[in-house]
Amino acid sequence: MQEIIFLVEEAPEGGYVARALGYSIYTEGDTWEELKAAVQDAVACHWDNPGQRPSVIRLHYLREEAITA
Repeated sequence: MQEIIFLVEEAPEGGYVARALGYSIYTEGDTWEELKAAVQDAVACHWDNPGQRPSVIRLHYLREEAITA
């Protein structure tokens, strides 16, 4: 497998949440750096065999903001 994509959003209570597209992997972190480490740990836990893990983890960060017109 080449890569896995995580959809990242800001958590309502602060920090970030990330979920993998196409896999049952979900994690969170209080800071961006904590989130990146948590995503790496979650991917490592999901695939026991290091040879089967994706070589690239892509974080797709979504931010929605409403402003007045």
